[in-house]
Amino acid sequence: MAEDILIPLVVFAAIFGVVYVIVSARNRERMAMIEKGVSPKDFMTERRPNSYGIVKWALLLAGIGFGLFIGSLLETYTSIQEEPAYFASALFFGGAGLFIAFLIAKNAEEKK
Repeated sequence: MAEDILIPLVVFAAIFGVVYVIVSARNRERMAMIEKGVSPKDFMTERRPNSYGIVKWALLLAGIGFGLFIGSLLETYTSIQEEPAYFASALFFGGAGLFIAFLIAKNAEEKK
């Protein structure tokens, strides 16, 4: 009974602790930089907009969907068991979708 309450509290405390340590360390680092007369903005790199993020997600999800379809076909028409067929094909085609998204982004960057 006590575990039902204790486990979520410990997980929440751990997540809060990690976030607090990261935020306080970043604040101390910036304060040390300001004390030495260095602007923290000098060390920030300029972010390039990722215009191919939606293509990456679209091809990943389409690949997973296609993989699940292929897994269904493998399970129905072969002697492969259900779980390996679904998981292997979903991961394979999801990875293939990410690779295709990488090639599209790489070709577009080379054209620029």
